Amino acid sequence: MAWTAAAQATPIDVSGYVAAEVRIFPAEAKFARQHENAFSPSMALQPEMRWKPDGENTLTIIAFGRVDADDSERTHWDIREANWLYNAGDWDLRIGLGKVFWGVAESRHLVDIINQSDLVESLDEEDKLGQPMANLNVITCIGTWSAFVLPYFRERTFAGSDGRPGLPLPFDENLATFESSDKERHVDYALRWQERLGDIDVGLSHFHGTGREPRLMPTLTPSGPVFAPHYDQIDQTGLDIQATLDAWLLKLEAIVRSGQGETLFAATAGFEYTLYQLFETTYDLGLIAEYHHDGRGSDAPFTVFNNDIMAGTRLALNDQDDTAVLMGAILDVETQTTLATIEFSTRLADGWKLEMEGRIFPYVANGSVESNSEREHTFELRVLRYF
Repeated sequence: MAWTAAAQATPIDVSGYVAAEVRIFPAEAKFARQHENAFSPSMALQPEMRWKPDGENTLTIIAFGRVDADDSERTHWDIREANWLYNAGDWDLRIGLGKVFWGVAESRHLVDIINQSDLVESLDEEDKLGQPMANLNVITCIGTWSAFVLPYFRERTFAGSDGRPGLPLPFDENLATFESSDKERHVDYALRWQERLGDIDVGLSHFHGTGREPRLMPTLTPSGPVFAPHYDQIDQTGLDIQATLDAWLLKLEAIVRSGQGETLFAATAGFEYTLYQLFETTYDLGLIAEYHHDGRGSDAPFTVFNNDIMAGTRLALNDQDDTAVLMGAILDVETQTTLATIEFSTRLADGWKLEMEGRIFPYVANGSVESNSEREHTFELRVLRYF
């Protein structure tokens, strides 16, 4: 919808959604401090406002809030975006809280480093916190150049001590430590170049500043042991490539990172092949496969994606309700630990949408990082009303 500002007589677009959600946990919690409710309801609201006084300027504000019945940390709010954009055609400048996405892979976005992950919302790291920034983008004959100045760091969010899914120790963000003496006020910088070369899209980036991925340090407090996040200063160079060859999408994301112990090399490579109009219907079926390598090895404290294979399918019915299903599984080559996921979405009526997500662990090896989550099978049912 839109309404008119009296002073400027300029349309302001207001949109967003409200969502009712229930998380279902079919198995008992592994840790005694976690809530035992099999059904955990919550409500979320995301209002959006965009004002375009002319063809060059845009003001955007996007807020998000959730009230959760069981996890106090999941009851939270955030300003996802609050920025002014000036677009001069071959260059633009954005100042304020913004969201930037880099990457081409399906199951892990190695090069995506500007925004902090909101793990309270989801463990898949797809939900991001708004990042204070000044961002200049310039289109040239040899590609698009993007420069970022990031004057304030935002800490990663974690589930509460009673929240699910969880880890053996609760998190205490109040004990967070930083390598930089400037702590959250360390100024970070990033530069990215991207270009389309025939059928190939290429992106090359470099980031210098506070790493978004903390190390979790076991710390003893008067109330018991906790995890205290520690944020290192890092340099990360990233490369992302996607080649579009008829029905094939070939994808690669790779990074080299220094500053968290030994220099890290990690990569995700794979493909998506689409079968269009399957069996002479309107359905499109995508076949997806990716391989994850992480140079830190199986004992890395940062990630479970050290030597894994992902395989999945994406089914789009191409109907008037935009019905789609994404299914996949990630297998650890060394331990055979397996995570299976499913996502389903469809439009219920005008302005209404249904989403379902599931995460289960068919097999978890003893002593693996994933063994902390072996009972944390999670199903989410969400009804959204857009306005």
